[in-house]
Amino acid sequence: MLEHEWLIGQSVNDFRQPVAGSSYLSYHRENRSRPGPENNHTRRCRSPKVKASDLRNGMAIKVSGQINVILNTEHVKPGKGPAYVQVKTKNIESGSVLEKRLRSVEEVDQVDIDRRPMEFLYNDGSGFVFMDGQTFDQMTLFAELVEDEMGFVKANTEITVLICEGRPVAVELPKTVDLEVADTPPGIKNATATNQLKEATLETGLKTRVPPFINIGDKVRISTDDGSYNQRVND
Repeated sequence: MLEHEWLIGQSVNDFRQPVAGSSYLSYHRENRSRPGPENNHTRRCRSPKVKASDLRNGMAIKVSGQINVILNTEHVKPGKGPAYVQVKTKNIESGSVLEKRLRSVEEVDQVDIDRRPMEFLYNDGSGFVFMDGQTFDQMTLFAELVEDEMGFVKANTEITVLICEGRPVAVELPKTVDLEVADTPPGIKNATATNQLKEATLETGLKTRVPPFINIGDKVRISTDDGSYNQRVND
């Protein structure tokens, strides 16, 4: 057996060290074991078996009773030895981002998760409040868990909340977001170069670096993977 192969049932602690960065938001740890009522949006999570070769980004799997959302998969066919899948996941309870190698034929427990669009309303001081547009139910994601990711989300924006067993477990961000520049040093007239960047604070408080021709009030497209500038957006 390969040194890095993942044995089903082994402890989550057997993973490699956490990898920083993710666009998923974990729900507050104190609420992780509290089931909620089932309704037309939610249903009890099931755990059918799925081969590692069939894993895709956005799927959820269960390891030692804990749910992990798949952030990235890489299918590898080495010159020698069996094919394998390199998987990056995020534990929705602890928020840890992990990487592991699975044999392509290995089976894992897939978790049935519902994705519900919800609107971000406001920060109430202790966390970020979201509302279901159909039921008007509200929930709070606590600031200490989601503060970094919420820099990409402005009020009245709809994002996807992941629901399992009647409770929210994570939130998905889009690959990019468009935000207005709230503060940055004055732009350079007729500047076009993008290799020299300057500091900028966006409308959500997120800080990034932008080209010299970007001014206060401009709207820019930002990657939610690393917070980097993508392009200027024209309304």
